[in-house]
Amino acid sequence: MEIIEAYKENPCGILSIPYWKNKNICIPENMRIVHDADYIEKDYRDYHDEPYFRLYHDLVDIRTITLDDISIVTAKQNDISIFVDVINQSYADMSVTSEQLKGYTRTEVFCPELWIYAVDNATSCIAGCGIADFDKEVHEGILEWIQVMPAYRGKGIGQLIVNELLKRMAGMADFATVSGKVNNPTSPEMLYRKCGFVGKDVWHILTK
Repeated sequence: MEIIEAYKENPCGILSIPYWKNKNICIPENMRIVHDADYIEKDYRDYHDEPYFRLYHDLVDIRTITLDDISIVTAKQNDISIFVDVINQSYADMSVTSEQLKGYTRTEVFCPELWIYAVDNATSCIAGCGIADFDKEVHEGILEWIQVMPAYRGKGIGQLIVNELLKRMAGMADFATVSGKVNNPTSPEMLYRKCGFVGKDVWHILTK
């Protein structure tokens, strides 16, 4: 119970990943995970360093964003293919499969209300999607996948998706967290900060 209380007090500074994941993870021998406050570059010269930001939202001040030409839809059980398509079109260096995403629905933190996608009202095209988790044990909402299709970027749809998820979390969670690569060229950290996430925690994922 003590670690749970410590985590609730400072989730982004205590752990590099959400509490529920930390319970189930086994760190490989060739990996080190170090908070930026304890990171000394010369001590890890033999490692590849991939820094990740980790941000916090208290779910109190949630901004309202509306886009007249975009609607938010709660996903149904057979909508997995929508998310696979959006995610795979959003990345040049990674992809997911239907089976991988179905695996998310079998975790202890799966929350169907937190699987949503954005639809262009004029064309019925999918503009983006968002997937978040809810950890009942620590009452944490966790943003996992936030993607906007390339043709729809720069129109505020990312903020629309994030804020909708935050509003839904506010009825169940005490706080929300999100993480991502510091050096991601799409700058997701800026999006989350626009939506009210705060913090300065950076974790170095070091691998040989």
